[in-house]
Amino acid sequence: MKRQFFISLLWLFCCNILLIGQGIAQTFKLMRYDENYGYLHGDTTKCFYRHLKFDPLTANQRVWLSFGGEARLEYDVFNNEDWGRIGTGHNNFQLQRYDLHADLHFGNRLRIFAQLRSALENGRRDGPRPIDEDKLSIQNLFTDYTITRNHTDSLVIRAGRQELNYGAGRLISVREGPNARIYFTGGKLLYRNPTVSLDAFAMEADEFNPGVFDNKPTHQLNLWGAYATFGTNVFVHLDTYYIGSRNDHAVFDDGQGKDIRHTFGLRAWKSDKYFVYDIETAWQTGSFKKESVRAWTASFDVGYIFSDLAAKPAIGIRNDYISGDSRKGDGRLQTFNPVYPKGGYFGFDPQVGPVNLIDVHPYGSLLISPKFTLQVDVVLNWRYSLRDGIYRPSGYLNFSGSASDKRYIGTSYLGKISYNVNPFLSMDIGIQYFDTGPFIETELPVAKNAFFTNSRISYKF
Repeated sequence: MKRQFFISLLWLFCCNILLIGQGIAQTFKLMRYDENYGYLHGDTTKCFYRHLKFDPLTANQRVWLSFGGEARLEYDVFNNEDWGRIGTGHNNFQLQRYDLHADLHFGNRLRIFAQLRSALENGRRDGPRPIDEDKLSIQNLFTDYTITRNHTDSLVIRAGRQELNYGAGRLISVREGPNARIYFTGGKLLYRNPTVSLDAFAMEADEFNPGVFDNKPTHQLNLWGAYATFGTNVFVHLDTYYIGSRNDHAVFDDGQGKDIRHTFGLRAWKSDKYFVYDIETAWQTGSFKKESVRAWTASFDVGYIFSDLAAKPAIGIRNDYISGDSRKGDGRLQTFNPVYPKGGYFGFDPQVGPVNLIDVHPYGSLLISPKFTLQVDVVLNWRYSLRDGIYRPSGYLNFSGSASDKRYIGTSYLGKISYNVNPFLSMDIGIQYFDTGPFIETELPVAKNAFFTNSRISYKF
């Protein structure tokens, strides 16, 4: 296992050296299918990398192919995961993720995007978690057809398997932090102009399995809705959305059963040279088993960047309120469902998920050098309702808390150093300590503080 890991590491560095020699400037996107290398049309530099990103298949270069990929290696050390509840004690393991994609364009109308991904885990006690391993899968395989396009507007229809990510990732996220990203299969309509971005989608969520090409379609509409972003003079950016979701096996402190949600949300955000903010609120209706749903969430994230200083220090604070159920069996569920949330919303490996929660999250960062960044976070966690439990980052119930009158869950202390070697290669080292509060200590008589370190190196091309 270790030999395979270090061979992968050596291969990664060799590839990086090859690309450094090309002298290429490059910016990669979270969703690799959002990258467009059509601007290389007519490029006459005989550069291997540029040919890889724009490979003309016809003399007029209207049909062209682009390749890309990623290798990500990670080493984790966990002490007292779940505060000692699962009894793993000291646990160290390796994670690897590889992907390769091809983007085929037929003129300005038709496009086919395909991506293979392999997520591997080695050495973890009790085996891989669902977020750790998917040995080989088709992560993206879709066709885009441009219905109309001019200088200001475009309308595109997309059909097939695809990743989704919207807003801050609070409700629909590709889940970049964990080793295995998620995807859906369905259709999407995309409208774009200089001030409006609008997506309407209808998706099924595949059943994930850890083997090779063994993920199975559910043949069920699990996710549907619309998400719009507007550029305004007042808020700079304003998002509004409706998200519908269905989960036949949802688990809350109030029980297990079919959960159908209708989420209506609004988000105002700005990110510039100095002042940043991200304010979001959402309301949920629907049904859980035979109960009606009335749930909500609100998030406030405000920060300031001292851009005129050499180290560009940044400070900020986030505050979230996420509803929980006030009484079991009363015919009304108030537990918020985060749908498909971002796994690392409260840190790079959070122990508490975005359900039945109040948190206060101050953070800061410092640019030590043009390539080194230091970030520190503190996350204080309380239960919103004393009659509801605590949940995992995925939104699933961790353990019940309806019998406890303790509200405070605990405090996370996080630190992270990031080193961007060049546009292709980056490294991160993170450390996290969770100091348990009265709720954990009364629910788990053998509760222990949790300690986690994470070392990651990522190479993209």
